[in-house]
Amino acid sequence: MKIQADSIVARKSYNCDILFRVVHIHEDSQIVDLIGEEMRLSADAPLSDLVLMPEEEKNKLRNQLKKKVDRSFRLFRQDFKLLQQKREYVSTGGYKHDERYFELPGKVLHVDGDNRYLEKCLQLYEKLGVPVVGVHMSEADMPQRVPKLLDQVRPDVLVITGHDAFLKMKGGKKDLQAYRHSKHFVRTVKEVRTKIRHLDQLVIFAGACQSHFESLIKAGANFASSPERVNIHALDPVYIVSKICLTSFMDRVHVMDVLRNTLSNEGGLGGVETRGLLRTGMPIEKDLEKQEDLPSN
Repeated sequence: MKIQADSIVARKSYNCDILFRVVHIHEDSQIVDLIGEEMRLSADAPLSDLVLMPEEEKNKLRNQLKKKVDRSFRLFRQDFKLLQQKREYVSTGGYKHDERYFELPGKVLHVDGDNRYLEKCLQLYEKLGVPVVGVHMSEADMPQRVPKLLDQVRPDVLVITGHDAFLKMKGGKKDLQAYRHSKHFVRTVKEVRTKIRHLDQLVIFAGACQSHFESLIKAGANFASSPERVNIHALDPVYIVSKICLTSFMDRVHVMDVLRNTLSNEGGLGGVETRGLLRTGMPIEKDLEKQEDLPSN
């Protein structure tokens, strides 16, 4: 078979460690634009360095990642159940009774440079019970378009992600211009923070694979990638912001509490202590509960 757009390939020079999807082949230079199949990495490579992955090898790599994803989901659900028990005790004042209470988690605006990743993220938000509005746009369009979306959606959490990469031939790790899309993410965060300055008034996650972590935090992100310039998984932003959305506004979320259930951990993700966003209320009238007007516990 011939390598073409949408082919799933790997790079021989990197021991075929990551699956990529072919975006575009430059016929004149024989350079191929790539995006990670599961990782938020943007790259290019000579056509001669690429190999079509046999189905058996593709499934092997996918299954390895799936085990990590399933583990993260299980750990997150365990944490969620503990948080829910604590909220139930606090919401009822420690009293046992038959009243039901409702929950209002934080609302997410998830802006993604990859439409396929966006769909995966939206499915996970739904499984976790986090309200979300998803928008696909190119990373370069984000600084101009995202601030305008805030007035329309009025989210509690903003996720700005897509693909990125550190390009060492363009400069050192401290040079923002040596990154494929970090400058777009940084500009977006700065534009948003001119409208909403307080870190607890709007929680921001920003970045993708190998992004310039320090610049994103300095610009005003609560959480960002990537402290050690490593790759992050497509779903990592969801786990981070869902933890905040489902934690009571009375509690602060410590950074390691957020990172320990992600796939990338502290090498790929970091941030600052942030207040939770979930609020509980009661009671729920039975007729309202049947109409599903409120999300009950």
